[in-house]
Formats: sequence, structure tokens, C-alpha cells
Amino acid sequence: VAFLDKLAGMTDRDRSYLIKQAVAEFISLQKWQIEEVEAAIAEADAGKFASDAEVRKAFQELRG
Repeated sequence: VAFLDKLAGMTDRDRSYLIKQAVAEFISLQKWQIEEVEAAIAEADAGKFASDAEVRKAFQELRG
């Protein structure tokens, strides 16, 4: 609470505004994650998988 009050003062916002913003951002992130998981499950159920060669290539690109 002390830091929340400090942040409110530093940003010229009140405590309730910051709390509402934090909750809205949390909900938005959770919504996005759930939608991405559901989309991935739908792709997997449809048999849309990367081939072994595609996976190897992706790992090689990540390694540099």
C-alpha cells in the first residue's frame, strides 16, 4: 500500500485508478493467454504440427 501511494503521487493518479489499471491489464493478459492456448489446442486437434525439419531449423536459428 505504501508503494502504491508513492506511485500514485509520482504519476499524479489516485490509488483506485492504479488498482483499476492493474486489474484491467491483468484481465487483458489472462484473456490473451487463454485465447492463445485455445487456438493452439484447435491447431493440434486439426493435426497442424511443425515437421521435425521445421523444428530443427527453428532451433538452429535461435542458437545463432
